[in-house]
Amino acid sequence: MEVKIVSTEQELQDAFSVRKQVFIHEQNVPEEEEIDKYEDEASHFVLYDSGKPAGAGRFRIVDGVGKVERICVLKENRKGGSGKAIMKKIEEYAKEKGLKALKLNAQTQAIPFYGKLGYEVVSEEFLDAGIPHRTMKKPI
Repeated sequence: MEVKIVSTEQELQDAFSVRKQVFIHEQNVPEEEEIDKYEDEASHFVLYDSGKPAGAGRFRIVDGVGKVERICVLKENRKGGSGKAIMKKIEEYAKEKGLKALKLNAQTQAIPFYGKLGYEVVSEEFLDAGIPHRTMKKPI
């Protein structure tokens, strides 16, 4: 497994491919909500397993805090540390940018995953693309 910071058009398309598979096809998020106006300003990450795209994530700086977004792993690659590897790479990247904290909007079913990585719930539940979420934060 290797997590790369996207630097080529092919890597970006690989990240979008995973996101579309997970969010649009598996979770029924409308494409116009998944691929949004922040794509050009975000830093993108893609996880490769045996050379094939298997996971993805996106990162932006919002109000001086790192915002982790669109973390996803293909169904057949879950439970093998893939999500943790993506998060670790994003956290390293955020530290290099001099940031002191990260936040994310976690689907409620993913809260235990992020909790194991040191994130704490800081909001009430809300809907995003029709899916229940809660905001979580972590100092880095």
